[in-house]
Amino acid sequence: MTNITGATEWFQHARLMRKQQLCKLAQLGTLVSRIGHLAHMLQCERGASNIWLCSQGTLYALECKASRALVDDHLQALHQALGTPLMASGALSERVGNALQSLEQLPALREAITACTLSADVAMERYSRTLRNLLSIVPQLNDSIDDPQLAGRFVALYSLMQGKELVGQERALGAIGFTQGFFSDEMRQTLVDRIDGQQACFEVFLSLTPASVHDHFSLSVPGAETEQLRRLACTRQPAADKGVLALHWFSLQTERLEHLRGLEEMQIADLMLAVETLIGRADDDLPEEPSSEEPLALYPQKPLLPLVRQQAREIEQLSRQLASMRDTLEERKVIDKAKSVLMTHQQMSEEQAWCQLRKMAMDKNQRMVDIARALLTVKALWQQ
Repeated sequence: MTNITGATEWFQHARLMRKQQLCKLAQLGTLVSRIGHLAHMLQCERGASNIWLCSQGTLYALECKASRALVDDHLQALHQALGTPLMASGALSERVGNALQSLEQLPALREAITACTLSADVAMERYSRTLRNLLSIVPQLNDSIDDPQLAGRFVALYSLMQGKELVGQERALGAIGFTQGFFSDEMRQTLVDRIDGQQACFEVFLSLTPASVHDHFSLSVPGAETEQLRRLACTRQPAADKGVLALHWFSLQTERLEHLRGLEEMQIADLMLAVETLIGRADDDLPEEPSSEEPLALYPQKPLLPLVRQQAREIEQLSRQLASMRDTLEERKVIDKAKSVLMTHQQMSEEQAWCQLRKMAMDKNQRMVDIARALLTVKALWQQ
């Protein structure tokens, strides 16, 4: 006699799979927190290193030492949170591998900084590349999220983390200019790009968070002194003051980053609370009545089709936002590969390769990633 599986068994299986999915997401929350902590300390080390290099080793020696020790502590905690590769998907494993490979190069970078054998802008780019690889792990963690509210929280969190990193880059870049008493046109354009980029990230974040979060975010909005220093950096050359303005700039931007870090932890906690709530609901008995969360139960007088369309639009919007962030990460990887080609075949430094790609893009009025793809295509033809 054929054993026919009934609705109850299917509901039980669905609940079991749902709970496993949510428990996995709860574990990933710890990993996101570890990544956030490590990224924050790397941002501190990057900024302190810039001041050290531009002051020829006269400023921020203790800050460099302290930030390095904290990075090492948080790196050890990250290794513990990662677990084993068998627990991760192929795409996630690749992201983790890239991040760990970059982090393994930190000792050599630190030795060069201590010896002042490389420029501040090169050091900044290497730190920034490490941070890009580290933060690229985060969007890969959400593959199992199919709940619109969780997806919205996740996109908001990642947007906040990306915006915070751009603030960190702004701090590090300003530290270079104010310490050496000079901002080149390229530095100014990069500074403007970082300011515009963080604004775009924060707009996405604010669009997905309630008004109560906006109040906390307002603490990280640049104040009058920061805006004044921004204008100085972008329009005039700072006076030679032995690093006084640089340290003031660094202090103001550090305060911003600390507020953003606190907000980041709040968002992680909110995401995990939402996950725990759903896990609790997954343990409930099967409902005899339609769930109060079902669209038809909430809006019994409304036709089904508009409700389905509304939900589909919300999920599609979140998917587009996350896809856009992933595209940005992939474009950065293409640009990094193109830089490596120029460095290998044209004997350029990393900074020279970046400037060359930027100049080619401006001359041809194309995006840098398109120029990078064209260069990689030409390289492939060379090898045929």
